[in-house]
Amino acid sequence: MDGIVFNLGVAGPIMLPFLVFLARIVDVSLGTLRTVLIARGVRWLAPLIGFVEVLIWITVVAQIVRQVGHWGTYIAYAAGFACGTWVGMLIEERIALGTALVRVIPQIDADALAARLRSEGFGVTAVNAQGMQGPVQVLFTVVRRGDLRRVLDLVRSYNSRAFVTVEDVRDIRQGYLRVHRG
Repeated sequence: MDGIVFNLGVAGPIMLPFLVFLARIVDVSLGTLRTVLIARGVRWLAPLIGFVEVLIWITVVAQIVRQVGHWGTYIAYAAGFACGTWVGMLIEERIALGTALVRVIPQIDADALAARLRSEGFGVTAVNAQGMQGPVQVLFTVVRRGDLRRVLDLVRSYNSRAFVTVEDVRDIRQGYLRVHRG
């Protein structure tokens, strides 16, 4: 690998920082994905991703150490890390692994909102509660993270001032979870 991949000749001063930048995007994105998989309980895949992540990282660091005076690689390394963090977050958002608990305290017409969520296939539990200014209903629904945006949009369309919290759910037993609709 020493002379094959990184022997860039005259283009080296430009190409090496570019390759470092791209490699850091890939390795940091993989690190973000690995962390998400661990947090979501998909532990069998995380070590494989970690292996590739560290292999890329050590290769990049070796090239930077070899070109110790080349300041462009330092900037490329830092910029690749920043961009890799951003790309990793985009990937995590797109794959939307896991489930979330959505808790809604509508200001008005909780029954209509619960009925609409149910008509869309989401399970809803309504609980009477006492809020700061009197009686309220709290609506709970557990959804796949891929459906989260849809639920939040429905809530917003019924009541833009509803109090909403979203939490990651690690484990689900029993209950109802909507069958994914494309």
